[in-house]
Amino acid sequence: MANISHAIHNSFYDRVGDFFMSLLKAMDLAGSANARFREMEHLNTRSDAQLEKMGLRREEIAQHVFRDIYYAKAA
Repeated sequence: MANISHAIHNSFYDRVGDFFMSLLKAMDLAGSANARFREMEHLNTRSDAQLEKMGLRREEIAQHVFRDIYYAKAA
């Protein structure tokens, strides 16, 4: 039986690429958070009647905006 081992070399370019990939992921996360904040502001400017037509109550706005991250709607 043969044992084969591979040496893994993280080159300088791999590390630089990883750094920029992390930076892009952080920027994407920040952009997503900003869009959610704008949506919350928009929904908070609506009247209770408008929210009711959408099937929302004012206290459910955060749950609605972050529904894809946290699902904690009470039954």
